[in-house]
Amino acid sequence: MGKSMWIKRHRAGLAAVVFSLLSLPTWASEPTIAAAADLKFALDEVAQSFQKETGQSVKLTFGSSGTFATQIRHGAPFQMYLSADEDYVLQLHAEGFTRGPGTLYALGRIVLMAPPGSALAVDGELQGLAAQLKAGKIKRFAIANPEHAPYGRRAEEALKHAGLWEAIKPKLVLGENVSQAAQFALSGSTQGGIIALSLAQSPQLGPLGRYAVIPAEWHTPLRQRMVLLKNAGTTAQAFYRYMQAPPARAVMRRYGFALTDSAR
Repeated sequence: MGKSMWIKRHRAGLAAVVFSLLSLPTWASEPTIAAAADLKFALDEVAQSFQKETGQSVKLTFGSSGTFATQIRHGAPFQMYLSADEDYVLQLHAEGFTRGPGTLYALGRIVLMAPPGSALAVDGELQGLAAQLKAGKIKRFAIANPEHAPYGRRAEEALKHAGLWEAIKPKLVLGENVSQAAQFALSGSTQGGIIALSLAQSPQLGPLGRYAVIPAEWHTPLRQRMVLLKNAGTTAQAFYRYMQAPPARAVMRRYGFALTDSAR
């Protein structure tokens, strides 16, 4: 066999190997899970427990629920989606992007949180915030962007309920998601903010400030729903089931999430 013929066959064989690797089914690689930013610390812990128990691993990416929904519509290769607002999941299901309507996995709560150096008196009814606003002492206040972050919308609803929305609107510093809003609230460059209880209660952020839970009646419930997407492989399916199992539920409860009967 001539050298040129050997090179051609070698290249053809290499091309076949490369093509086969590129064509591997989605279940053959570590699945990417899109998760609402309020889950940052809780879901990290759940994923570690899942890997320890099953030997399987998932790749977690955190952000705003609305942004993820848009990315899924545009073909993002997520295999599972955990939203902070079930409406995003139900809309995607109606549009044909998911395997069924998914299931509720938790109910979220919001809190007022302030860094140690802030003069803001932290109370769930936002009376201290109202007093500081009236005195002109609130210069910057953090929430997640209400346009695409469910926790930002609930913060807006709570501030409107307290009659503070119009006064505080010019002072707002908007985070891309509730995790970034928490960073702003605790950075010392703001007087505080409204963030997720799950973040305020985490070992990572809890010691960095003071917080008080805002009454659930002040905002639309944060019904958090998860769903498998059309390309979900076996590992993503296993993680979806694990999220409904006692070990994962115990972690979620520890981070301040309420668990409904349907979140099993």
